[in-house]
Amino acid sequence: MPRASGPLAEALARRAVLLDGGLSNQLTDQGCDLSGGLWSGRVLAERPDQVEAAHTAYARAGAEVLITASYQVGYEAFAAHGHDRAATTALLHRSVALAARAAEAADHEVWVAASVGPYGAVLADGSEYRGRYGLSVRELAAFHRPRIEALLEAGPDVLALETVPDATEAEALLTALAGTGAPAWLSYTVAGARTRAGQPLPEAFALAAGIPEIIALGVNCCDPADVLPALEAAATVAATPLLAYPNDGSVWHAPTATWQAPARPAPWPVGAWRTTGARLMGGCCRIGPPRIKELAAEIQEGGSSQRRQRS
Repeated sequence: MPRASGPLAEALARRAVLLDGGLSNQLTDQGCDLSGGLWSGRVLAERPDQVEAAHTAYARAGAEVLITASYQVGYEAFAAHGHDRAATTALLHRSVALAARAAEAADHEVWVAASVGPYGAVLADGSEYRGRYGLSVRELAAFHRPRIEALLEAGPDVLALETVPDATEAEALLTALAGTGAPAWLSYTVAGARTRAGQPLPEAFALAAGIPEIIALGVNCCDPADVLPALEAAATVAATPLLAYPNDGSVWHAPTATWQAPARPAPWPVGAWRTTGARLMGGCCRIGPPRIKELAAEIQEGGSSQRRQRS
């Protein structure tokens, strides 16, 4: 079956759509080495077959959107590891092509979302969970614009402006996106009722309200317990479909490059997320294909319940 034939925004107007899960944890489970600062970008460069296999695993679990391995691919970071500008652009293109191949091989329609990770991701020091980089909107927009342009050249269905810790960086991403006409979603990583950088969520979400390119707005790579309050905050300032793809509640410890797991797994009140307006749902770090397969069933059952109630 070919990739999804219609725009993702049209699908979101009709129903909930299932995202994939964490790419890095799936690559690790496949035996890949993510050390050295480039993280999943290292596998993209050295073992593209493993990246495609990870995408395929999520498609087989039912995912309808595959997020590319471009999250941590930045020109400056890759130059420090010996990749010139042309080589880094080729890797950004490759990330889309690998996800597209897995999408085309799936037995259902699948969209490809090109990941535009935050500035902090390329620093590989946990900054994406802090924000406040000390850079201006203009400087951050200049960082993101070439990555966005390169990814769009490869023809993804949507851009995933994801794991954004800071309203300042969100403003920069929206500045770089402006005028492209490319559909995109904006997803903050949050802690409680604020961005990771400490800004109130209503103010942070309001930046994207009315932006024509933004087709969905929400949160990712956060504690599942923080999802519903964040969605409620987004719903008060934006009319777009909402999205949620949390991690398992673990906390990233940058000095040791390890996750600290919660004492007990947090519940995922998917029904409440949907009631609040969530239409794109999936998982982030430490959420693998088995949980995505479970989530597919939960989303399908939720949709069936809503149809029964209307009939």
